[in-house]
Amino acid sequence: MLVYTERAKSCVELLREFMVHPPEARGEQLIFAGVGKRDVYNICAPFIDNGEPVIAGRVEDRDKESSEVVFFVERNGEWVPRNGAPVLALQDPFVTFIEGELVFGGVEVYFDGDDPHYVSSWRTVFYRGHSIAQLEPFAKGPLTMKDIRLIGLESGRIGVFTRPMMVDGARALIGYTEVGALSELTEEIISSARLFKNQFLLDEWGGANEAHLLRSGKIGVLGHIARMEDDNIRHYYPMVFAYDPATHRTTPIKLIATRAMFPDGPAKRPDLIDVLFSGGLIRHPNGTASLYTGVSDAQAHVIVLPDPFLEYES
Repeated sequence: MLVYTERAKSCVELLREFMVHPPEARGEQLIFAGVGKRDVYNICAPFIDNGEPVIAGRVEDRDKESSEVVFFVERNGEWVPRNGAPVLALQDPFVTFIEGELVFGGVEVYFDGDDPHYVSSWRTVFYRGHSIAQLEPFAKGPLTMKDIRLIGLESGRIGVFTRPMMVDGARALIGYTEVGALSELTEEIISSARLFKNQFLLDEWGGANEAHLLRSGKIGVLGHIARMEDDNIRHYYPMVFAYDPATHRTTPIKLIATRAMFPDGPAKRPDLIDVLFSGGLIRHPNGTASLYTGVSDAQAHVIVLPDPFLEYES
């Protein structure tokens, strides 16, 4: 029997609960090549395109915010850009498949005309096609909204997770709505999503990074929860929860990993050291799952964990 959320817990409280029985797991850095000295981070989990595993990753100079999304394939233990694949001026890629069609997205960033280093706004944009080579844009989210994610449902409808900012006194909230087809996905529909108001403290925030349809009919959500302390030091943690579309109820958020579970490495800036940005989760038949994550806004890692969605399957 699932327990549903009654109150928001702080990142500190969730971390304290997680550290009572942390998994005995250690992350492994993924090696990327073919992009010069630029960093690759905030990757998606590998997906199959034309019979070959592919990873989309955010590629960026350490001292800049402008980035590209590159599609990588593995060659001799390294991930290298795929020949002929598009390169897109986006951040933080994500993928899903709906009725056999690849749905790809990322964050389009806009810079101030007088200061090319200052980000003035951003939005999530969506592409669709039967392969990477056939991707075409088809929808976009509202300005300043990241972390919009889609999932195909058994009914044939499409679930849409949203994340508006600065709403109801909160820094950000997760919302949910549905559409009947990809062609119905509009800014207005996304903006009208029903919000989950019991997940985050007002001064903390989070978002959905990937959605998984479970045997129980519920949706397992892989996401992140974050807080900021003095001097704008950021703390981002991978988390999960389950959502019941029939009742609009969510289970309590649970952390699934911390920065200490991954090897030491560089960070884009000192305020981003303790940042893990969930990219995707591949579930395995043996009860484990591989979490792919950006680390410190400078690297990409994978870690094998107990499958966090098993408890939501019944």
